[in-house]
Amino acid sequence: MAHPLSGANLGTLATVVGRSGMPSSPINSAAIGLAALGRWPASMAEKLIMESRLPALDDMQPPVFILGHWRSGTTHLYNVMCQSGEWGYVPPVATGLPWDLFGIAKAFKPMLERALPEHRYIDNIPVTPTSPQEDEIAIANMSDVSFYHGIYFPRAFKENVERGLFFEGCSTAEIRGWRKQFSYFLRKLYLHQEKRPLLIKNPVYTGRFAMLREMFPTAKFIHIHRNPYDVFVSMRNFYKKLFKELALQSHDHVDIDETILSVYDRVMRAYEQDAAEVSSEQLVELRYDALDSAPLESIETIYGALDLPGFSEAKPHFKNYLASVSTFKKNDFGYSDEAAAKVEARLGYFIEKWGYERPGPKAE
Repeated sequence: MAHPLSGANLGTLATVVGRSGMPSSPINSAAIGLAALGRWPASMAEKLIMESRLPALDDMQPPVFILGHWRSGTTHLYNVMCQSGEWGYVPPVATGLPWDLFGIAKAFKPMLERALPEHRYIDNIPVTPTSPQEDEIAIANMSDVSFYHGIYFPRAFKENVERGLFFEGCSTAEIRGWRKQFSYFLRKLYLHQEKRPLLIKNPVYTGRFAMLREMFPTAKFIHIHRNPYDVFVSMRNFYKKLFKELALQSHDHVDIDETILSVYDRVMRAYEQDAAEVSSEQLVELRYDALDSAPLESIETIYGALDLPGFSEAKPHFKNYLASVSTFKKNDFGYSDEAAAKVEARLGYFIEKWGYERPGPKAE
């Protein structure tokens, strides 16, 4: 299966490789580079043709963003809400070929759909041609500022993650460039999704709440949080699986536990600061355990709190989807007292803030 970075443009590849080094495998280097080079004429033609046809950000219906740290239930919430049929969302083809959404992507859609994995890399959630996706892989194909470049190029893991999550070390021009590509992608997506209001899910944006509100003053937000103990052990699996599938360089040197704890603390503190003065009409908070135990009621709460239209009409679709995944078996990871103690030492503030408790120990 082709690496996700095969959908990148040449400029992004050159910048990321210049900072992070070449992939360890010459075959991977050649495959990714040739894919970008081969698509370049069509990608440029699409950009020139589509630019005048795309709406301005101000002309789009206000988006809704789902925020929350990885492994906190953002995907489940995204999947449920997209069943209404009223939202525009990120389909798999848009993540893989964001530069070519109206050209090559259409021509190669059947082949691309056959190449999709049966399940997500990190859990057992099925992937279909219509499965809603987060947009970070798409952004990694359009900008050298992305969290996923840390996964792809772990030789420069710390630098890529800090740039991709916090813009640390980025110049003003680089941040401006990220905003430009992000805006371009959403404008294309809005047109591709027949001008329906966009529902966007990306854990990265949890730490960029203030920037999103600046870019989209009338947008609305859903933040979902989960017991930090469970997030910690699930994130260990997240990194293990993604490195195995997507890393183009050796990743043995990466301190996964430290990465999880430091990123969680920094992302969530940034969110807390940015959310302090946001009204309840623009932001709703949700616990993962509430979504898990009473999903339909949780969705109704979200619609009511944010004054979103269409819950009654969409309710049968939500119920049908929830029934279809009722037997889904979630990953169940063990953890030790030692692991729990790490979480308490570093993330105790959030455990106390949201009223979580240490689960009983399970064998790792």
